[in-house]
Amino acid sequence: MTTNDAMTTNNPLMSKKIVIDPVTRVEGHGRVTIHLDESGGVQDAYFHIVEFRGFERFIQGRPYWEVPVLVQRLCGICPVSHHLAAAKAIDQINGVNPEDLSPAAEKLRRLLHYGQVFQSHALHFFYLASPDLLFGFDAPAEKRNIVAVAEANKELARKGILMRKFGQEIIRAISGKRIHGVAAVPGGMYKTFTPAERDYFLDGQEIPSVDTMVEWSQEMLEFIRRYHDGHRELLDGFAHYPSGHLGLVRPDGALDLYHGLLRAVDSEGHKILADVPTDTYTRYFSEAVEKWSYMKFPYLKHLGREKGWNRVGPLARLNVCDSIPTRLAEQARRQLLQYTGRKVNNHTLYTHWARLIEMLHCAEVVRDLLHDPGIFSDDLRRTGKPRSEGIGIIEAPRGTLTHHYEVDNKGMITRCNLIVSTTHNNEAMNRAVRWVAQESLSHRPEITEAMLNRVEVAIRAYDPCLSCATHALGKMPLRAELYDHQGHCLQTRYRHA
Repeated sequence: MTTNDAMTTNNPLMSKKIVIDPVTRVEGHGRVTIHLDESGGVQDAYFHIVEFRGFERFIQGRPYWEVPVLVQRLCGICPVSHHLAAAKAIDQINGVNPEDLSPAAEKLRRLLHYGQVFQSHALHFFYLASPDLLFGFDAPAEKRNIVAVAEANKELARKGILMRKFGQEIIRAISGKRIHGVAAVPGGMYKTFTPAERDYFLDGQEIPSVDTMVEWSQEMLEFIRRYHDGHRELLDGFAHYPSGHLGLVRPDGALDLYHGLLRAVDSEGHKILADVPTDTYTRYFSEAVEKWSYMKFPYLKHLGREKGWNRVGPLARLNVCDSIPTRLAEQARRQLLQYTGRKVNNHTLYTHWARLIEMLHCAEVVRDLLHDPGIFSDDLRRTGKPRSEGIGIIEAPRGTLTHHYEVDNKGMITRCNLIVSTTHNNEAMNRAVRWVAQESLSHRPEITEAMLNRVEVAIRAYDPCLSCATHALGKMPLRAELYDHQGHCLQTRYRHA
């Protein structure tokens, strides 16, 4: 860790700058500012996204059939989610609704998607979140990484690496590459699956089998339950605040990560958006802008900007669904409900538990699909009457993801709107930062190492992909600034990438 104290011109009597290296475990470029009132208390805190690339603009003028390949370049962590959300939208432009896909094409898309969610959740939990859980929020910098996890718990790290690899291999088998492959095409899929490809995931000879993935996912759930038993007071109290929750559900109310109806509930479980078709999202959602961030703030129109924002992602999905359609994950969901005693969970750090439940669900879905002979069919494409507009909504690892395109009579994109999962969580992350600031600075108005760690823990629970949400380019540090009531910068502290 490198620390450098320097005077600044804003307030030479009080200001100093502290530079902290190494890298923070947040994907994207973020800045936090904390504003104090006259008495020294926290008046407000903001999580700024300060980079911009304008992906929605430069995609205009491209042929619509290129979009599923282009948009996955938004991200190297969840490219499959962008690929499939765009593909669902392009299907509609090609005249094909989700229910019109061939059974084989839908099964292959689901296999690809659930494999992607599985590997992304493994990446976040083992590589990014587990150092906080194993070593504590105030651990020194050299402990906050996967290398230290491997030294402290070799078996946990080994399983995490292999679980992520399994999901990546599913992606490679279907799309040709682990990152930025080609799978979905307008109205269907590019290629089918083969028995040899299927057997690779069943026999356990070259990589652990899908049955092992189910078993290890259950072990991780036992690990997180024991962790909660030992740290419940901290986990229940950290960054806890009421909010709405948004996700996709099937017509019967069960969780669905690939396609479904939009449902939102408030902090008590009352429906505030009652299972509406994804194609109608523009009737219900709007996006606010703030001058201090490039990332927008989505909200439900009928509730307004102040009350209509929602969390999305694993915890939100469990809050909105009535069940999970695989046996072991449903049992795990019910155990979580019994543990908390509430249908809706507003505790930020329970997101890690929810994420592991979804990992188990994904492993079960992948196992079922691998045993389904329908994935070997070569009936892969459908066509229909072309349209000028298409909307694709999917549950990405981080939450509800929307791709919306309009085209001209030559099939060129004229308009693109993306509402990325992290964008939905923008307000929630700002509230989490505000909570940490109020708790940490109540006695001493100084950004300490412990306070900065807690800011990261609060943001990291949402597994944000800031470069997805705002299309950031370049280095990705987290920077925190403390201001007095007159707007003077008292302190700046940041981490280099």
